This record gives sequence, C-alpha cells and structure tokens, in this order.
Amino acid sequence: MQAIVLVGGEGTRLRPLTYGTPKPMVPIAGVPFLARTLERLCQAGILDVILPAGYMPEAIVDYFGDGSAIGMKITYVIEETPLGTAGALKNVEQYITGPFVVLNGDILTSLDLRKMIAEHERKGGIGLLHLIRVDDPSSFGSVVHDESGLISAFVEKAPRETAPTNEINAGTYLFEQEILDLIPAGRNVSIERETFPQIIASGKGLYAYTTSDYWIDLGKPEQYLNAHRDVLAGRMPLLTLEPGATGEGASALAKVAKLHLPVHADAGIQVDPTAEIGPNVVLGEGCRIESGAILRDSVLWDRVTIEEGAIVEGAILASGVRVGRDARIHEGSVVGHDAVVAANETLGPDSRVGASAPITR
Repeated sequence: MQAIVLVGGEGTRLRPLTYGTPKPMVPIAGVPFLARTLERLCQAGILDVILPAGYMPEAIVDYFGDGSAIGMKITYVIEETPLGTAGALKNVEQYITGPFVVLNGDILTSLDLRKMIAEHERKGGIGLLHLIRVDDPSSFGSVVHDESGLISAFVEKAPRETAPTNEINAGTYLFEQEILDLIPAGRNVSIERETFPQIIASGKGLYAYTTSDYWIDLGKPEQYLNAHRDVLAGRMPLLTLEPGATGEGASALAKVAKLHLPVHADAGIQVDPTAEIGPNVVLGEGCRIESGAILRDSVLWDRVTIEEGAIVEGAILASGVRVGRDARIHEGSVVGHDAVVAANETLGPDSRVGASAPITR
C-alpha cells in the first residue's frame, strides 16, 4: 500500500504564517504537521509515500529528505502549476504500483487507516471515501449513499435545512489504481466535481466510510488554534502528548507561580517565574517569556520573545517574533516570521502582521 499526501497548496488562508513556511510544515505542538501525518502512515504500515509539492518544496525536501531517516521511502513530484486533487494524482501516476491512500495535506484526524483499509477490502469497488458527520454541512457539501455505503451523489454546500445528509467528505481516500484511467492528464482536474461523478456514472463502486473520529481542517488560523486546544486537552491523541504540562521544556515551567494547564513547552525555553502561562499555550523551542508577561490560549513557534509586561491572548506568533514591553496582542491575531511588535503597541482583534501584511488595529 502506498500513500499520496497532497502538499501543494500555498496556504493563503494561513498568511502571514505561510509567507515563510509551506502549509505542510506549519507545526502542531512543535512538530511539522506533515511529520504528524507521516507518523500516522507509519502506524498503519504504509511506508511508501508520494508528495506532490508545489509551494516552497525545498523546505519539505530539506526536512524529510528521501525518508530513510524515519524508515520511509518518500518520492517528490513538483507541480509547476496547480493541478487540483485529481490532476495531482494523475501527475504521479508513474510512481503508483497498486492501491493507494490519499490524504489531504491540511486535515488533522484520528482516523485509523488500518481499519479503513480493511473496510475497503471488505466492500470492494474502485474507492472508499472517509466521511464524518457535522452539525452544519452547508460549508462543505453532503455525500449521499445507501445502507451498503454505495455513494450516489455529492451535493455541494446546500443550505443546512435542505441538505440531504450531514455526512461530508473528510479528505481521506483509498483508491484502486484503475481510478487513474478516468483522470485526464496535463490539466487541472477537480476530484469532487469531475472524477467522483464520473465514477458514480460508471457504476464502478465508490463507497462511504463514515466514522466519529476527530477531524479538523487546519486551513484557517482559528481552526489551527482549535486544533491545539484539542491536542492539549487530549481530544485529538498524538503519540508524544498527554493532557497537562508536556514537552521537553516542561521542567522550565516548574517555578512559574501562575501556571494554568494544559501547556506544551519545547526544549530551551526560558520563562520568568512571575509570568502567567496558560491555559492552552504552546511554547516552541527557544522561546523567552520575561517578567510579568501573560500568555493565554496562544501558539508560539520557535525563538519567540515576549518582553516584560506584554499580554498575548488567543494569538499565533511565528518563529523569531519579538513582542515589546507592555504590548498587547488580542484574540485572533496572527504575527508572521521575525516581526516585531513595538513596546506599548496594541494589536487586534484579528490583526495580521508580517510580510505583505500591515498592522491592523
């Protein structure tokens, strides 16, 4: 079994974070999201991975190499122009040798891939789609299927009250190699709008696999923060995390009088005992938090400095950010790589600071 992880997107909704980091390398509790995905594939015994990359591929290649360091084989295929989901699959056809799993590069989920593979082997057909139930499918589109799981229709973004079902496409697929014969080469092809309807019309058997696993789309800053809240609370289980004070730098928090769990801290952090940290805070490697600073419900990447008396609430700060003395960063703010928030400056709510993104008050 092989896997294709779709990592070609530019991550425009996560800007300014993705001006300096490709979306698959955005960290989840200090570890690149793509590394978290590859961990899941290893757990399922899938060690042959193809990465159709397009935006800042060098960062991905430099980090993972050929995959041998983590016991995997990684093949990179660089897209010169965006090809859509199905187009990206067709573009790597020469490397496909049999059935394969496709994972959307911005979905965090606890889906058990071994169980999904077993379900596909049981049902047969050309493919199996992971579905989840949501309260309001109007932002996603509904998937219609019968009791056997055979899919008959995709209804895009129908109003909640008229949607035929609350089950949506969750972005993980398992396909037989023959699906590639249905995809035209050399152009952008949407798998949802073009390939799936063609499969349904052909009668080749496209099946649903609905589960209640954890699932979230990391494409927006608020969803990225929500994912960290869920990871820290244990609602989304990750191999190296448990609820509480976790990470290699957790011991540096021992003398902090106002520590509100859960908190995750990576190696090399420095936190003044008079600072207030948590709940729902992630401190990346080498972060420095000075006296009287307050951090709540925020994710800090590596080497972030929060100076004396500054307050950061509900924000995301990329690597190398410096927040000046007595500055205030409000909920929903996102600060890009190496940006400086001046002393006594106030950002937010929902500010964007960084390359090509001016400060908004």
